[in-house]
Amino acid sequence: MELGPLSATEIPPGLAEQERLWLTGGFPRSYLAGDYSSSLSWRQDIIATYLQRDIAQLGPRIPAETLRRFWTMLAHNQGQPFNAARIAGSLGVSGVTVGRYLDLMVDLLLVRRLSPWMSNVGKRLVRSPKVYIRDSGLVHALLNIGTLDGLFGHPVAGSSWEGLVIENLLTHLPFGADAGFYRTSGGAEIDLVLSLPPHDLWAIEIKRSMAPKPERGCHLACEDLQPSARFVVYPGTERFSLGPNLTAISLPDLVGELIRLCRI
Repeated sequence: MELGPLSATEIPPGLAEQERLWLTGGFPRSYLAGDYSSSLSWRQDIIATYLQRDIAQLGPRIPAETLRRFWTMLAHNQGQPFNAARIAGSLGVSGVTVGRYLDLMVDLLLVRRLSPWMSNVGKRLVRSPKVYIRDSGLVHALLNIGTLDGLFGHPVAGSSWEGLVIENLLTHLPFGADAGFYRTSGGAEIDLVLSLPPHDLWAIEIKRSMAPKPERGCHLACEDLQPSARFVVYPGTERFSLGPNLTAISLPDLVGELIRLCRI
């Protein structure tokens, strides 16, 4: 049984609490800290503990500073296709070594490797996995982002929000479900595709905007995949239509939809 961080349905309702979860992440002691400064300090301590003690106890002999640099690079590239050669060049190690670092972080449940959605649509698909640090609070701690103002003004804000949404949804997938992202060389793209038993296919776009508007790539991807449901997750609280079979929805509401599927 995998115990994930706090999710959007496990905290008090309201936009302020959702933003707090996004900034501080879902480790209970981070989310429940008395102020943002204390929360950031706790997360920086837990990062140091992983690097200096926990990972070393598992056996890999990796210098803590090298692994911190790798982890920080992943934070800067949150939600991007994994480019082992570029990261290896920055770290001064081989691509194979970088692959081992990523495997380690995935095994420790610190990083999620989201695979491309393989579909028989006759299109050239992007095949590199996208990589997310699973807890948004750790993303921000690695980048030394301690306040909402600092987060709103940082280039990682959009991809950090995307990672939070994806982690929340994948935590609550029903048994037998599958997940991936869809991207073609022609510009069709969906942030998250969910295959839900028995035969549902959900296409989910993620927007950090109170006035979400899906881009052309989203519409092209939906034409390719023909999903049974299409959602745009945004940081608001209302649920409304964005067009035929396309619904803007809050993160807690969409998590709630998955939880109801699990109970059927």
